[in-house]
Amino acid sequence: MLSLPLFIHFAAAANLIAQIPLVDSFPFDHNEERATASLANFIASEGPIALQGVLSNIGSGGALAPGVKSGLVVASPSKANPDYFYTWTRDSALTYKALVDAFIAGNSSLQLEIENYIYAQAQLQAVSNPSGDLSNGAGLGEPKFEVDGTAFTGAWGRPQRDSSALRATTLIAYSRWLIANGGTSTVTSTIWPIISNDLNYVAQYWNQTTFDLWEETDGSSFFTTVVQHRALVEGNTLAGQIGQTCNGCILQAPQILCFLQSYWNGQYVLANINEDNGRSSKDVNTILGSIHTFDPSAACDDSTFQPCSERALANHKVTTDSFRSVFAINSGIAEGSAVAVGRYPEDIYQGGNPWYLATLAAAEQLYDALYQWNKTGSLSVTAINQAFFKDFLPSVAIGTFASSSPTFTTLTTAIKTYADGYVGIIETYTPSNGSLAEQFSRSNGSPLSAVDLTWSYASFLTAVARRSGQMPASWGEPIANTVPSTCSATSAQGTYSTPTATAPLPPCTTVSSVAITFNVAENTTFGETILLAGSISQLGSWNTANAVSLSATDYQIEYPRWFVTVSLPAGTTFQYKFVKEESSGSSTYEDGPNRSFTVPTGCAAAVEVHDVWQ
Repeated sequence: MLSLPLFIHFAAAANLIAQIPLVDSFPFDHNEERATASLANFIASEGPIALQGVLSNIGSGGALAPGVKSGLVVASPSKANPDYFYTWTRDSALTYKALVDAFIAGNSSLQLEIENYIYAQAQLQAVSNPSGDLSNGAGLGEPKFEVDGTAFTGAWGRPQRDSSALRATTLIAYSRWLIANGGTSTVTSTIWPIISNDLNYVAQYWNQTTFDLWEETDGSSFFTTVVQHRALVEGNTLAGQIGQTCNGCILQAPQILCFLQSYWNGQYVLANINEDNGRSSKDVNTILGSIHTFDPSAACDDSTFQPCSERALANHKVTTDSFRSVFAINSGIAEGSAVAVGRYPEDIYQGGNPWYLATLAAAEQLYDALYQWNKTGSLSVTAINQAFFKDFLPSVAIGTFASSSPTFTTLTTAIKTYADGYVGIIETYTPSNGSLAEQFSRSNGSPLSAVDLTWSYASFLTAVARRSGQMPASWGEPIANTVPSTCSATSAQGTYSTPTATAPLPPCTTVSSVAITFNVAENTTFGETILLAGSISQLGSWNTANAVSLSATDYQIEYPRWFVTVSLPAGTTFQYKFVKEESSGSSTYEDGPNRSFTVPTGCAAAVEVHDVWQ
């Protein structure tokens, strides 16, 4: 059984996961420092707006989702030019994965929304549609439905085979939390039947053609293949946890991984193969695929295109650079500085402009890579990714650089600034009310196309979560990255059954005490110690002599983390601050107002608080 700790991030409100503090421990000049402060303020203000933007597009209570069935997500409230007032299985799964992560990270108010999603997806799986029905699983490839949960019968690009994999991944993440918190029976009886249908669909149909995530190209899509591999790997693990089997997962996951290697052309990742659309196949599809296959426990593995892998880094440069000369708003921006990113350089849809979610994806891959380098304690410059690193250190040579080396520090500092630049692009082109459309003008940056795009808001939440060090759970990449010597175009015949998730999920077991792990990012010198003092006796009642000492065992240059775990009664409200103690014994409280926290009540036995020294 895998126990998943919860994470809580604070800015203004403790219950909003989107309000995430910034971890900026790099030496900046004054202009960079001002830019960083501006970005921090933007993230703090935009976070709650993005979270509410997602919730407003979910039925039945969403402010922008009138008439939408409970648990269904509309892509956008826009009903004309373009009409996005439908529920897409892919968009919904990506959106709810962000919400599940936020719930696991401490926002307990999202649980009912997640349960509503489960009920809604159970019902959608049984809806006959133009792609087919559930008898042979073919209906699971249907991309979108009407907002009342009935079939959409108009002409469309179908099937789209990424949806089942993404939905399975979302439900697996929530299932693992339930298992860790006493809800195994709920997973087995209610959620596993939905997941099982989706896994069987992936195992049966993965090697057949599909429309890509942009619903334009019928062939083989990198994004689809990479999320299919992940779903089968983590699906097999979940099956074992609850005494079920997924033979198709075991047999097909290695073959999908083998096929995944076909997308690498030696210079960058091809977004689409087995088709001829006349495009370069440079596409943010590939960056999105990299961030969705990201595993915080993985090394920089090329086989799964991990964000820090040489392939993914080379591809990041080629893909983002392809937009430098395409969009007027990118004019004059040198390589190695962030630019607005679109879907693919040849795009003409709705004018072919930059997309908010594409630009945020470029940032998120880099935040993931920074985490992986710091976790492994080194980064490697190779012939394949050297051009990427030369944008930040032109003299960098091929080799492996330990985290203690000046080269490592120089590169990671510059890449962090580079990643922040992509979020800075979003800051520049987000209107004052914080709304995120689908696109923004290639000429002047004004919002265009569908308004309040749910996926744009969800992308903001995941990008800034990664920026703050909040990572998802491992999906098992370290045991699933070996490519078979021979690829086979196989499949596994699936069996499908109608799910019966029709009643509220049973409550989980509430806890009386919660293990709170306090984290604070602060640069210290040898001999200095960080303490935690607070208004309750467990934190010394503001007496520094009785304050709790933090540990620096995970201290890194990129994230100078001090931490300690304290068990506190559920529901306890208190104030606290961090204290720096010198080797001489003198101590100094951090600046700013007292921090406030209320220990969650409910099922979470462990949560984390991430702060930055004031």
